Amino acid sequence: MNKKYDIIIIGGGLAGLSAALHLQKLGVDVLVIEKQAYPKHKVCGEYVSNEILPYLNFLNIDPMAEGAVAIDQFEMSTKTGELIKSSLPLGGFGISRYALDKMMYDEVIKNSEVIIDSATSISLKNEIFTVTTQRNEKFKSRFVVGAFGKRSLIDKQMNRKFISERTHWMAVKAHYNYDFPANKVALHNFEGGYCGLSKTESGSVNACYLATLQSFQKSGGISDFQKNVMSRNPILKEFFSEAEMLFDKPLSISQISFSKKTAVENHVIMLGDSAGLIHPLCGNGMAMAIHSAKLFSELFKKIIIDEESERAVLEKAYQKAWKKAFAERMRTGSMLQRVLLNNTASDYAYRIINRFPSIIPRIIRKTHGELVA
Repeated sequence: MNKKYDIIIIGGGLAGLSAALHLQKLGVDVLVIEKQAYPKHKVCGEYVSNEILPYLNFLNIDPMAEGAVAIDQFEMSTKTGELIKSSLPLGGFGISRYALDKMMYDEVIKNSEVIIDSATSISLKNEIFTVTTQRNEKFKSRFVVGAFGKRSLIDKQMNRKFISERTHWMAVKAHYNYDFPANKVALHNFEGGYCGLSKTESGSVNACYLATLQSFQKSGGISDFQKNVMSRNPILKEFFSEAEMLFDKPLSISQISFSKKTAVENHVIMLGDSAGLIHPLCGNGMAMAIHSAKLFSELFKKIIIDEESERAVLEKAYQKAWKKAFAERMRTGSMLQRVLLNNTASDYAYRIINRFPSIIPRIIRKTHGELVA
């Protein structure tokens, strides 16, 4: 039996690593269990809202020093290529998950243990958790944080409601060599989905798109889908015709669920996508994941360390804080996705926005937060 920790964090993505970095500063003994070795690429839009930059600096993470690209312009196109342009009220930066996760991991291992293995089960007995991994190692702690992303074996083991529901989405991502403005993030619509483009610290362009399984299954694969479905948008046609892919092959994930999740499940505190997945078109899922780690870490200090209160008090406070911080943004994202995927609604919205362009910054503010100090 391995040593006992104060907190075990399952998942070493942005949310899990941010929580580990924050908790380290509080003197908390943390174990992170992550299934994949660093560095690694992940299917993810790689634009991060500036709302989270001060907090990253607090965690001793400076993306700009590592070459992150400053972004202050937004561009969106309809399925037929009509463009809408706007400045970004707060702005953001472009950086690959390959680079950002590695930066955070390198900082975490200075003071905490990270194990590369897959967690397979969580049990709670007499107020102590036991986490078992694929290598059949067992680790104990008083608290467990779930930061295992969109879906995992643990979701299934915990019998979370969303895991048994049919999903209709898949995502594809790759990096490309392409002449694209460094200060811009773009969102281009196509029949059955939308594609985000933004530059990363390496100079490559990250292209990540979300598509309905229904639209994708009519094609003969990723290349055929990009050529015959996505390229009906002339902007995407130009991109996929001229851009040089830098990956051996695109990364893809399926079974993406936007169903409602709970912020606390079986006494496990959920962070990032494990607590709820915002629609990628909102462009700030990465910022929200990091912000959720801040919410939990500050409440852990206040309620558990300072006040020495019970687990139930922390769970209730976190659920309330998560809802206050993210619920409206999630609702707005869901509404925007429904509009963009409906041809009649999206055409009408384009005419309104084209006539009143000041609407765009207002919508962006609804899906983004204030600076997280």
